[in-house]
Amino acid sequence: MAKKVLVILSEWGYWGEELVGPLEKLDAAGYELIFATPTGKRPTPLPPSMDADFIDPPLGKSVTSKEMANKVRELDQSKRLDNPLNISAWLPDRPYYSSANLLREMEAYNNGVDQVQKEIAPYAAILIVGGSGPIVDLANNHRVHDLLLSFYRAGKPVAAECYGVACLAFARDWSERKSIIQGKHVTGHCKEYDYKDGTGFVGSDINMGPPPYPLEYILRDATAPGGEYHSNFGREISVIVDYPFVTGRSTHDSYTTGEKLVEVLENGLTRYGW
Repeated sequence: MAKKVLVILSEWGYWGEELVGPLEKLDAAGYELIFATPTGKRPTPLPPSMDADFIDPPLGKSVTSKEMANKVRELDQSKRLDNPLNISAWLPDRPYYSSANLLREMEAYNNGVDQVQKEIAPYAAILIVGGSGPIVDLANNHRVHDLLLSFYRAGKPVAAECYGVACLAFARDWSERKSIIQGKHVTGHCKEYDYKDGTGFVGSDINMGPPPYPLEYILRDATAPGGEYHSNFGREISVIVDYPFVTGRSTHDSYTTGEKLVEVLENGLTRYGW
């Protein structure tokens, strides 16, 4: 069985533990992690995810231990995240329908997507890491959607955490326009955990205030009919497996997300958490 996992990271900031948790679990299980970003820029952790003194406003407590802050800094200072794959160079660009040569360009686009379907053969699974960054450059990135669709069509596990789960809601066949998580059970950043103020991104001093969209509502709509969004508010851990999807709610669900992804890959787990 393929022992590589493709890990997608935002260039606008990922939450440190949401990479470290799955990374440690997958490393321990013998998987090689291949990192990719939208334009090939090296990813950077969000500063609060390296700050043990940062108090998460909705939870009213620190969500980053000193040990985790050190792990995130050490990973960031290592060479491991150097030279990620460039998704924009790997996946074809879908043409506008106003193009003067639409038919030929659509043929080329579809041929390119078909080629990617072959190129993912060495990978066992794909993982979208969370944080605020995915709001900017992953959620509505059609190349990321095409990658997810390629793994989905190949029957390979698709995992996502926190705001990275938005990518699953928006990954849709271009003809059907139906989310790949319709009829499935998922979790993701719940409304109770959303900031009222302070949503920010690496490389920018912009404060978006609250997140620009309530992920919970998007997931509730995308999974219907037949599926369900599970916030598990009031429970310390929220991880849902509804094969081929493995979803984690937020920061403290990261290790369990990695653990369950390994169980899916190694033990054939198909359902967990609902």
